[in-house]
Amino acid sequence: MEKTLSIKRWYRLMPIVFITYSLAYLDRANFSFGAASNMAHELAITPAVSSLLGALFFLGYFFFQVPGAAYAEKKSAKKLVFWSLLLWGGFAASTGVLSDPYQLMIVRFMLGVVESVVMPAMLVFLCHWFTKGERSKANTILILGNPVTVLWMSIVSGYLLDICGWRMMFILEGIPPLIWAFFWNKMVNNHPHEATWLDKQEQMDLELALQAEQKGIKPIKNYAEAFKNKKVILLCVQYFLWSIGVYGFMMWLPSILKSAPNMTMVLTGWLSSVPYLLAIIGMILASYFSDKFLNRRDFVWPFLFLGAICFYASYLVGTQNFMLSYILLVLAGGMMYAPYGPFFAIIPELLPSNVAGGAMALINSFGALGSFTGAYVVGLLNSYTGGYGVSYMLMAISLLLAAGITYYVCTVKKSEGEVQ
Repeated sequence: MEKTLSIKRWYRLMPIVFITYSLAYLDRANFSFGAASNMAHELAITPAVSSLLGALFFLGYFFFQVPGAAYAEKKSAKKLVFWSLLLWGGFAASTGVLSDPYQLMIVRFMLGVVESVVMPAMLVFLCHWFTKGERSKANTILILGNPVTVLWMSIVSGYLLDICGWRMMFILEGIPPLIWAFFWNKMVNNHPHEATWLDKQEQMDLELALQAEQKGIKPIKNYAEAFKNKKVILLCVQYFLWSIGVYGFMMWLPSILKSAPNMTMVLTGWLSSVPYLLAIIGMILASYFSDKFLNRRDFVWPFLFLGAICFYASYLVGTQNFMLSYILLVLAGGMMYAPYGPFFAIIPELLPSNVAGGAMALINSFGALGSFTGAYVVGLLNSYTGGYGVSYMLMAISLLLAAGITYYVCTVKKSEGEVQ
């Protein structure tokens, strides 16, 4: 049955999904370049306040994940993402006209609030369109918007900062979501039966395939029951720890590189982009083989374990050998990103569709707290210690624990009927 499902879904929906999530990452990741430029000097931002500003986005991001998933599941992911695009584009562009750090705190927090609904809405949306054997690849195309955007944004932002300054960088990079919102609204449908670009047989085949895979999953009546599930709780902890590493790395890599002797903003941009090229390759390969073998565990935990080892090795190298330390950071960044697709395919295979979106949103909420912790604590450690070694150790330990939890949660007996 799965082989007969319309391939048009991939060509029609996934480019739109990819671009939409890419724009979300553009407006959250470019702050790291503003922080590495002269924005701090112009707005009189201290290192401690800079750490808080980098982290406030994720605090706002925490609050509306579950309500966003509930609205997307019960009403409309399409409508929710449309309004989010308009609002986050406005908040992002406004960063370029602010005059003091207190205004910036409000905007960063509100940007997190608005963008918080996008990831759960997108995951729910993909569950309405792609089956279990396709879901890791679909999730990966969605989340590829993260490293692909950071890759080109690192280069472009470096040049924009050099040519026209941090204010114009934020304004120019905040405009695209405002335009794209109307393309999104025109081109997507919440469910297959609403899509006029599929014929009736294609709609029916897809709906039946999605319904059939729900039969082997134990019913759960509501979010409250799902949130008590032991594996959901452990995956919340896992994603919290994982996100400490990812966002401690993403938010502070430009500043870490900029501190090297004779480092310009343009060169910082190019060097900051390299880990995300490796991440793209790793994500594509991990998702392909995870779907091929219907195995999630072994395409998540080894990458996190290797990321931890690379961070620890970079800590041991220290500042004595910049190139070796940089190569280890590139490897760490690539390893951290690679398993996103298989990871977000775990929950829809554990829980029924009526609560899977909410559970993914809850897990993503704890990821936001981990992101807040990573962005804030890594910044503070760098500021107070005058170096980056201690923060490397924090990220290494976090990833190591995340790898262990993943292995435990996804190691199940075949008789339980769950996918590893």
